Amino acid sequence: MTLAGGCLCGDVRYSVEAEPVGTGVCHCRTCRRSAGAPMVGWITWTRADVKIGGDTKVFVSSTHGQRHHCPRCGTQLFFVDADYPDEIDVTHASLDDPDAITPAKHIWAESKVGWVKLDDGLPVWAQRSVGDNAQLLTPARDPA
Repeated sequence: MTLAGGCLCGDVRYSVEAEPVGTGVCHCRTCRRSAGAPMVGWITWTRADVKIGGDTKVFVSSTHGQRHHCPRCGTQLFFVDADYPDEIDVTHASLDDPDAITPAKHIWAESKVGWVKLDDGLPVWAQRSVGDNAQLLTPARDPA
């Protein structure tokens, strides 16, 4: 399967022909603020599998995170985590066909906007879905 996407103005385009490493919807404050949205969908691929055309501008949003966006239109496209240097997260909605891949989970739900109700049946994680402190929340325990 070949997937492609890009920014609003079209100056930055990307394509990938590999299966994703993971998918999810992030509700953390940093993702929300960086996108101006109540949540951000991400698709994680191996970095070498994503072919990027055009230049991006980088914003260092944390001690481990770099957010890449189009310098012309501002569309956030990629997130690179220093803890996972061989991976790249791509904003789900920047795909030409965002319905081609379905998210597998919600993460950082403890930080979600109160009026968002998570009733889509996906697993809901308090923070990250990996590591010693991973806490799976059920939709019935959806933090309000």
